Amino acid sequence: LQLAESGGGLALPGGSLKLSCTASDRAFSNGAAGWFRQYPGKEREFVAAITWTGRTTEYQDSVKGRFTISRDNAKNTVYLEMNNLKPEDTAVYYCAAKEGYFSPYHGDYTSWGQGTQVTVSS
Repeated sequence: LQLAESGGGLALPGGSLKLSCTASDRAFSNGAAGWFRQYPGKEREFVAAITWTGRTTEYQDSVKGRFTISRDNAKNTVYLEMNNLKPEDTAVYYCAAKEGYFSPYHGDYTSWGQGTQVTVSS
């Protein structure tokens, strides 16, 4: 299963970006998906995750109320809408997929995208 992220870039503090992650295989639609981010020299940290149905989601506390994860299984795509961006959101964002229920642990995910840079700066 191959994943490809898009939508990263430069945003002003308080601005918005929407990331997309498209999978190469419809099997993606049968499992959970997650977004993680990584700061230089740090491990990947959990941002948000969603079940295969899209009915259940989970977020890191620092992004609750600002980020929204969603998915369109007909398009094999998961999204991360990011609003009210802060400079501390600057990182490389990765999407990931796994079978079964979602997890906040990056080691539980078996497929990863290549990452997309998000920079929040004035």
